[in-house]
Amino acid sequence: MTTSSETEIDPAVTRAAPEMRLVCLGLGYSARALVELLDTRKVDVTGTTRSPEKADTLHRRGIRTIVFDGKQPSAALSDAIRTATHIVVSAAPTSEGDAFLWHHERDIVHADGLKWIGYLSSVGVYGDHDGAVVDERSVCRPASERSMWRLAAETAWTACGHRTGVPVSLLRLGGIYGPGRNQLKQLADGKARRIIKPGQVFNRIHVDDIAQTVERAMERPAARIYNVVDNKPSPPQEVIEFAAELMGVEPPPAVPFEEADLTPMARTFYGEVKQVSNRRLHDELGIHLLYPTYREGLRALWESDRWRG
Repeated sequence: MTTSSETEIDPAVTRAAPEMRLVCLGLGYSARALVELLDTRKVDVTGTTRSPEKADTLHRRGIRTIVFDGKQPSAALSDAIRTATHIVVSAAPTSEGDAFLWHHERDIVHADGLKWIGYLSSVGVYGDHDGAVVDERSVCRPASERSMWRLAAETAWTACGHRTGVPVSLLRLGGIYGPGRNQLKQLADGKARRIIKPGQVFNRIHVDDIAQTVERAMERPAARIYNVVDNKPSPPQEVIEFAAELMGVEPPPAVPFEEADLTPMARTFYGEVKQVSNRRLHDELGIHLLYPTYREGLRALWESDRWRG
């Protein structure tokens, strides 16, 4: 009950304006992890999804969501982009390019308050380097079509940044794992495979480390490339074996690569061998990985029971 000297205050009126207006072009696995990390009292978030059902789910979680199928411009997305301070692009391009640039590059150019664009790419753009160490200065020679599309999209977003005078950070991600997407769940679902190809290694990255890296890159906007990968490129069978050890189960039988029934996409992954350096991630962004290798990441998922998702 209020007295004559007291005034009821409308929180909607007194709430401070958000310090950041973030637009996520694609609210996928990595972008959702970023949103969960951010302080929503200081960050206003709008994101896109192709699915009306997914949009409803995200709305119920308090995330403003726009359905965008890439086929035509969206008035709602146009408004969101023009008032954005930061943009994160996580949706994959197609053979025809990046749908957000086709339909909304003009809005990006006219976003007067825009400070930074982050493009979530893939270390697949480096292609095969015969097991050698690669860093952000290494030559990109993608072999798969999808990696070629990624590299073309990197070039297009970088050019957009030049036109707008906004720094674009290219964040090249390793193999993503985390809650609901990991070797523990593969084993539990009976989908794990232990494929042996001598000399084959992959870099990985926990989705929580992607989120903290994107947040840090927002705070230090720069037109730079960063390899967002763990500290230890490892053979895929080693990861399966460690997951099985954590669960106390037998790993699946070993299958020679030559005998493995792989999809064309999976086979292209095994056709590329490289060790990706993350030194710039540490030296320039000051990132300390929460999960430096798959061992810390899988153990944390298992012990917290987050592996199920």
